[in-house]
Amino acid sequence: AGAATAPMDIPETVMGAANVAGLAGGLLAEARHSLVSSKTYPKERDVSEEEPRIGVFVCRCGSNIARTVDVPSVVEYARTLGNVVHSDESLFTCSTDTQVKITEAVKEHGLNRLVVASCTPRTHEPLFQDTLREAGVNKYLFEMANIRDQCSWVHGDKPELATSKAKDLVRMAVARAKTLEPLEELSFEVVQEALVIGGGVTGMSSALSLADQGFPVTLIEKESELGGLAIRHHSAYGMDSPKEVIGEMAARVLSDDRIRVLTGAEVVGYSGHIGKFTTAVKLSGGEVEEILSGAIVLAVGGREYQPTEYCFGESDKIVTQLSLDELIHEKPEVIRAAKQIAMIQCVGSREEDHLYCSRVCCQTAIKNAIKIKDISPDTAVFVMFRDIRTYGFSELAYEEARAKGVLFFRFTKDRRPEVTVEDGALTVKVFDELLGDEVLMRPDLLGLSAALRPIAEADKMASLMKLPLSADGFFLEAHLKLRPLDFASDGIFLAGVAQAPKNISECITQAKGAASRAATVISKDWMFVPGTISVVDEDHCVGCLTCVRSCPYDVPVVRNDVAFIEPASCQGCGVCAAACPRKTIATQHYKDQQVLAKVEVL
Repeated sequence: AGAATAPMDIPETVMGAANVAGLAGGLLAEARHSLVSSKTYPKERDVSEEEPRIGVFVCRCGSNIARTVDVPSVVEYARTLGNVVHSDESLFTCSTDTQVKITEAVKEHGLNRLVVASCTPRTHEPLFQDTLREAGVNKYLFEMANIRDQCSWVHGDKPELATSKAKDLVRMAVARAKTLEPLEELSFEVVQEALVIGGGVTGMSSALSLADQGFPVTLIEKESELGGLAIRHHSAYGMDSPKEVIGEMAARVLSDDRIRVLTGAEVVGYSGHIGKFTTAVKLSGGEVEEILSGAIVLAVGGREYQPTEYCFGESDKIVTQLSLDELIHEKPEVIRAAKQIAMIQCVGSREEDHLYCSRVCCQTAIKNAIKIKDISPDTAVFVMFRDIRTYGFSELAYEEARAKGVLFFRFTKDRRPEVTVEDGALTVKVFDELLGDEVLMRPDLLGLSAALRPIAEADKMASLMKLPLSADGFFLEAHLKLRPLDFASDGIFLAGVAQAPKNISECITQAKGAASRAATVISKDWMFVPGTISVVDEDHCVGCLTCVRSCPYDVPVVRNDVAFIEPASCQGCGVCAAACPRKTIATQHYKDQQVLAKVEVL
């Protein structure tokens, strides 16, 4: 996986890693959970009637914190704060030895609150919360002060001020810890089935990967047959016969007992949350069926742009690269009869309203140019381009095309090629930037490298499923580098051209990676709803709909004239609590007094 296979950026590395994890998961499917033992915790102590007894642990983080912050001074300062009954330091607070030390200190000193001053809660808060649970205390009675990122890392040249700031952060954390309340986590049974939306090469790859890992899958496709746009490809860079490969893949999908295929189907309704989604699907006969799933993979693909420029549609000699690929393989005699074949790049890409590069156009054009030269070496092939972007190993194909005699002419955005059709004959004029002169061509065929665009239903589906779109109209991942296969809505995963233009190999890799991510959900018997969710005081709610309008996840609804927030669907972002004009909504663990406590002591 990763850059061991080819040069690639972080998102592709993460996708590839998830892909091979899924492949391993398929091999281990029969043994899943066979060596797993459930972790048990001691009974939780009821501290509701106790005065806050706070323990503070300050981490040296090797020299990461200690080289800048005077840790012993911070420890002594913490002892002077109200309700702090124990304060200590450690070399690495996250180490196993220190975890045991904290657990023993909680029991010995009767601690009912814990503050750790160390690194970032983004990575270590769950670890320390788990330590508190092992000591028999509710995990939400924990607070963290980030004295690494916010002190030693940013104020390395000012140790005295960094130490003073560390004391401020500890004082604020202690003040908030006093206000913390134990919270309960709700549990629910996970539906151990997956739904894959889209029956192209991406959707089929995801479905097969999930089935190989032992999970039942429902695969829905809006067209009457599987394969999507990719099944039109007779050749692709790095793949000799994609049409046959995809055809075989479709046969495997249809014959797999664990995969239920619904063609001519359309998503018309959606509700639920991670672990338990309900998706209403309109079937080919018009009836609507509700499908339960624990995770969803969105693999709806994209569509080929139908050009309005370069006289497309005025002559059957002007085709897209996809149609040219079909001609090369289905009617090679047409290629052999042609004296000149020209191609124009960036048709519908890198233009106003569609500024993105469609990424696969250069690969496709050069692959087609090589095929033409292999069939008919005497046919002149001209490629008119703004920039050639054959990234990675496909750069070798660009060199091969040049070696075979394919000629490349560079034009600018302001001086595009001019195409005319007279009496069925084509004329193409282009000002070549490298020659500094105009070139005249009379091709027998003109191939347009048409852009990859989002599906026409992208807006409708995004609205229905509450999923975000990018500025270009493709579906938007949760985080480009850290979560490239996830949506911000937990339990829904993204793969293929639905996210952005990519080639078939990349679609398959991402599809299996998304399946691997989905398996992390549906492999569980039970899931827990975090305590950090918003709750409504129904006695004071007037049903004004402010929360309904403001929630970015469309979670609140009004029932019986008051707002209702489904706990398992709530993301705990707090937008509704901030917007509520009557202050009848509170986000657990981040109530007003819990946040203001830090501000007041600062």
